[in-house]
Amino acid sequence: MKASFCARFNALLLVSSLAVPAAAETRALPEDGGATPAADTADSADTVIVTGTRSQAQTQFSALSPVDVFSAKTIQSTVSSSLDTKLAQLAPTFTVKRLPSSDGPQFVRPASLDGLSPDMTLVMVNGKRFHRSAFLNGGAGGAQAADLAQIPSYDISHVEVLRDGASAQYGSDAIAGVINIILDDKPGFSVYGQGSQYYRGDGRQWQLGGRAGFALEGGGHVVVTGEFSDSDATSRTAQRPDAIAFQAANPQIAVPNPVQHWGNPEFKALKFAVDAATPIGDALELYAFGTYARTRGANDINWRNPTPGVNDNIFGKPGAPFFPGFDLRKIYPAGFAPREGIRANDGQAVAGLRSKGSSNFTWDVSGSYGVNNTQFILNNSINASLGPASPFNFNLGHQIQREFNLNADAVYRLDVAGLPQPMNIAFGAERRVETYKIVAGDPASYMVGPGAAAGLAAQSNGFPGFGPTQAGSWSQTDYAGYLDVQVPLTSVWTIEAALRDENYNTFGNTFNYKFSTRYELAPGIAIRGAYSTGFKAPSPGQLNSTSISQGLDTRTLQLFTTGRLSPLNPVAAFFGAKPLEPEESKTTTAGLVWRTANGLSGSLDLYQIKVTKRFSLSPTFVVTPAIRQQLVALGVAGANDFTNINFFTNDFDTRTRGVDVVVSYNHALGGGRINATASYSYTDTKVTSGSLTAANNLMQRTIFEKGLPKHNASATITYDIGDVTLTARGRYYGSWTDSSGNATGDIFQKFGGIAFFDASIGYQVTKQVNVRIGAENLFNTYPDKALFQASRGLVYSRNSPYDTNGGNYYLRLEWRY
Repeated sequence: MKASFCARFNALLLVSSLAVPAAAETRALPEDGGATPAADTADSADTVIVTGTRSQAQTQFSALSPVDVFSAKTIQSTVSSSLDTKLAQLAPTFTVKRLPSSDGPQFVRPASLDGLSPDMTLVMVNGKRFHRSAFLNGGAGGAQAADLAQIPSYDISHVEVLRDGASAQYGSDAIAGVINIILDDKPGFSVYGQGSQYYRGDGRQWQLGGRAGFALEGGGHVVVTGEFSDSDATSRTAQRPDAIAFQAANPQIAVPNPVQHWGNPEFKALKFAVDAATPIGDALELYAFGTYARTRGANDINWRNPTPGVNDNIFGKPGAPFFPGFDLRKIYPAGFAPREGIRANDGQAVAGLRSKGSSNFTWDVSGSYGVNNTQFILNNSINASLGPASPFNFNLGHQIQREFNLNADAVYRLDVAGLPQPMNIAFGAERRVETYKIVAGDPASYMVGPGAAAGLAAQSNGFPGFGPTQAGSWSQTDYAGYLDVQVPLTSVWTIEAALRDENYNTFGNTFNYKFSTRYELAPGIAIRGAYSTGFKAPSPGQLNSTSISQGLDTRTLQLFTTGRLSPLNPVAAFFGAKPLEPEESKTTTAGLVWRTANGLSGSLDLYQIKVTKRFSLSPTFVVTPAIRQQLVALGVAGANDFTNINFFTNDFDTRTRGVDVVVSYNHALGGGRINATASYSYTDTKVTSGSLTAANNLMQRTIFEKGLPKHNASATITYDIGDVTLTARGRYYGSWTDSSGNATGDIFQKFGGIAFFDASIGYQVTKQVNVRIGAENLFNTYPDKALFQASRGLVYSRNSPYDTNGGNYYLRLEWRY
């Protein structure tokens, strides 16, 4: 992490250490997700929310748009240490792919709300925009999304998930909705330890965490949280058929079984969070908060078969060595599976000054700086073109994302004769600078050595490093202004209009709006609806970066190399590439919300999201000798080894329709209290125009339309009686279609619906000590096997939207004071 960021982050921590308190109710300010706790009350519909509204004391029931709230207790009821995986188990509208042994996505997992691209959901912490990851996920249409796994989950008060378009309120990325993580500012001390392991005996994970919250004189607070997790790898792998054949043909060689592992990577994470505030006199409050994470991971990628004639571009042709005296088959007699690793440092710091109190005019000015610095490592590999001069371990380089935001927000509550309550008028401005940087790796990771003349593969094999021609730094600046007016026309009818104008120095201006309304039909039942436009701006990384990836054809078992060019590259332009434009959306929602006096509440929401000019990888173009010559002349790294090329493009339009149903019940029962929530989500995405409608692009269309389940459901029941807490959860994922990439096209397989069940029992040993034992996937359920991926050793699909490692049991011990 660069010194400039460390200096800024440490400065804000110093500000935090001087903090003195703030009343919780004053935190629900414009673009400042307040710390109002999402308590497990008898009526969860009365939980105060701050996402999707700038009105004070808005609740889930009175909100004009659907918002789900997940309390700290609910979030901590799952085994995983990663917030993205936790939410995927709790919210049926939210899915996360595991993608084992798949380069970057196995470490920065693509998460999707309403089946849309990962970067179409805005992530905020305490109401402030959280920065993106530096990783561009080519398999998810080039999505560059925020990485929820970088945020420590032990410091969370609650999470609010807005299931509606909100670009007119918050700007780019909020097409599908908003996830707002609210940090816990309450005083107190707690520590926890947790151990878990899969039934199969692998994937052992240790988690430790501690939190110290200080209530300072005058009502202030300083909260510091630390969390550590250490996860072993899992392996759900069969020996590759070609490895079996190689072993049979070479009994004198000890071939590992399996030759590579498919499963969760080894992963370590150390995360911190700080949250503080201090009043300045009676009318002002200074605040600061931030997060920091340091993560390390590693896993196998595709095995390189040393059989003569299979990978001669790596091992060389037997009997005709280009480098006399050098034989890679003697170094790797059983072939080799490169081991890819990641080292990431992620941090964000926010500081601001805001008004406090209950006056009709409140304001908030703030600045934030976020950075994600991701370094890729490759071990147990070779740059074949360098022969004996090649190392076996490589630093592949860094991808770095930096964002600097300045915000000024205000709310004026205007008393108007004839209105039952004041009008809520919110307005503000934002300046955001986004910078993407690529730092070159070790020279050997990108060099084209002398052996390339004999057909030996250049660059580190498995994941080529970033070369000087890929390295660089690119920035984008935008300015925004917004106006948001909410009017209570009567005691039962409210309307709202939000307008936002933004200007980017890369592509120009964009204007978006949202109109919402809510009408209470009778006490305890209301209808609501909204229409909005939205946008997702292309990032500097999507506009400018290039990359190289290698895959394994599941039919021929031959490696192929794909070069992703910048859409600004002249060769890409020859194939129709143009500078990226913003993705644009039109969203319509309509819903019904209700609550009863006996603790039963719920909502039913229907939505349609039309997105035009969606980002995608272009069709793959075969690299002919003439194209290769042009690429080499342009200095494109790795062009000599390209099998094919593609680029990001505004490719097609989609229409997503869905239904979300949420029902909650919280009531005393049999000497205890039952708290139950059931959710169901139906999502259907269709490609309506663009290149994906062409017959020759069935692959990408199938991925977008059928790559995630349409039907998802989750139900959780918690029963507290005395010192005992019983929890049961059921999760259902509908059918979906998988694709298996090849150099000549994809093969598809449909997977049926599947249900998982989780259970735990907790016991309050003393007032301070709690112990919980439980299991996720209690009945050790596995999905159908991946028939067309078996040739590479996979047993279960790598693209699964759920965990495929079987049952996982755990023990958790927590102490609170």
